[in-house]
Amino acid sequence: MGVWGVGIGNWSHLTATLLISILAAVLGSLQIGYHTGNVNAPAKIIEEFFNETWKARHNQSMPDHTLTLLWSLSVSIKDFGALLGSLGVKYLADAYGRRNSILIVNCLSVVGASLMFASKASGSFEVLILGRLVFGLFCGLVMSLNPLYIQEVSPTNLRGAFATLNQVSFASGILVGMVAGLESALGTEKYWAMMLSLSLIPALLQYLILPFCPESPRYLLINRGEEDKAEAALLKLRGGPDKVRAELEEMKYEAAHSQTGLSVQQFFKRRSYRQPIIIVLIVNLGSQLSGFNAIINYSTKMFQAKFDEAKYLTLGVGAVNVTFTLVAFFLMERAGRRKLLLTGFISIAVCNLLMTVHLVLDLRSLQVLLVFCLISAYELGPGPISWFIAAELFDQPGRPIAMSFTSMLNWGGKFVLALLFPPLLKICGAYVYLFFTAVALLAFIFTWIRLPETKGRTFDDIAEEFRGAENILMHNKSGFNTFTSGDF
Repeated sequence: MGVWGVGIGNWSHLTATLLISILAAVLGSLQIGYHTGNVNAPAKIIEEFFNETWKARHNQSMPDHTLTLLWSLSVSIKDFGALLGSLGVKYLADAYGRRNSILIVNCLSVVGASLMFASKASGSFEVLILGRLVFGLFCGLVMSLNPLYIQEVSPTNLRGAFATLNQVSFASGILVGMVAGLESALGTEKYWAMMLSLSLIPALLQYLILPFCPESPRYLLINRGEEDKAEAALLKLRGGPDKVRAELEEMKYEAAHSQTGLSVQQFFKRRSYRQPIIIVLIVNLGSQLSGFNAIINYSTKMFQAKFDEAKYLTLGVGAVNVTFTLVAFFLMERAGRRKLLLTGFISIAVCNLLMTVHLVLDLRSLQVLLVFCLISAYELGPGPISWFIAAELFDQPGRPIAMSFTSMLNWGGKFVLALLFPPLLKICGAYVYLFFTAVALLAFIFTWIRLPETKGRTFDDIAEEFRGAENILMHNKSGFNTFTSGDF
């Protein structure tokens, strides 16, 4: 298989139940990707709906500045809603379980999509904005609950690869949304409302499949103390008792060393959590503020200045996005998280630096190549890993809070960048990409010094390294094997 395989032996743990459980879970991130990619192409048509609605009420056209403000609000309110939704991850995950929480929050997607669909018939752009806000709450919850569930049902040697499927599904949703939003598809005056409702299909499909999938065995044993149910769930996921015993013993050991009822305040005060909290902070902000989101949000406008049919180049961005999430899936258990993050961050820094040079010297032919390279570098490591690394660095009590923290950082970073990139571009021009270069370089340096390799290690093994290790540099800890031969 070479470098592209995840290892033949790794797949011995794969069962139909495990695969169906993961694919059912990632239907949520498919919906999120869809509503990330479907509003750019039909923006003018939906803005015209806003204007016509205003004209029907006030007998005059909507002022340009009001229209710009309302459209910006419509686009960005999803990310703001996601930021708010992130706050509920710990409560839901601990109170109702990982799988059940995904099913509960899926109703927010159904309500949000239904409101967006109803906005045209009701002649109310407020209903569309409300629908985007409700859907945003779903985004903030499910992009943390999905990796949490996937990591806890997956065997150790496939944990990272399967967690990457969440990003594969998200990127695929973006591409499907981009295609659906084209004027030659459903991005028309007649069908745009229907186009916004298509996420109901994967939402309803999830309700048909996920209830029959097992709950997280770690949740059942460590959080609920239900050993028999945890063992039954493991048997379904692993397919045989010989593969269950060792994993069950490892969970019992973790349960014996876990503090129950951890509060948010205790989470941030706990000595053994300080290093992983800083790692999560730097990796996630480094990922979100490295320029990727500026390109995803504004690629059509970037291309329109110099290329005809810019929307089709934007489709190319979506296709490259999907392709390299798949590459990350195949490399995750071969190369490991650390190498992929280092490669991704340094490549992003180089691309942003070249983007500055390209814009200053007006080298038109380089723009598309640089955009595609930056997207590839992001999805190779920082994109998928930033969403799930927290689940690997924390023990069972801290994991839901860590994933909530991850979601807040990711959605907060997206929201801030969507808000600030246009004015920064006006003020700094081409040199705004030097800011992205600096962020990516700082993330690269921090990852090089501090991030342990988590590939192939049990949750408790990783958590053990942090216990009482506040003042110990991680690359000096032999257990981490951070600088093994052949590393980067």
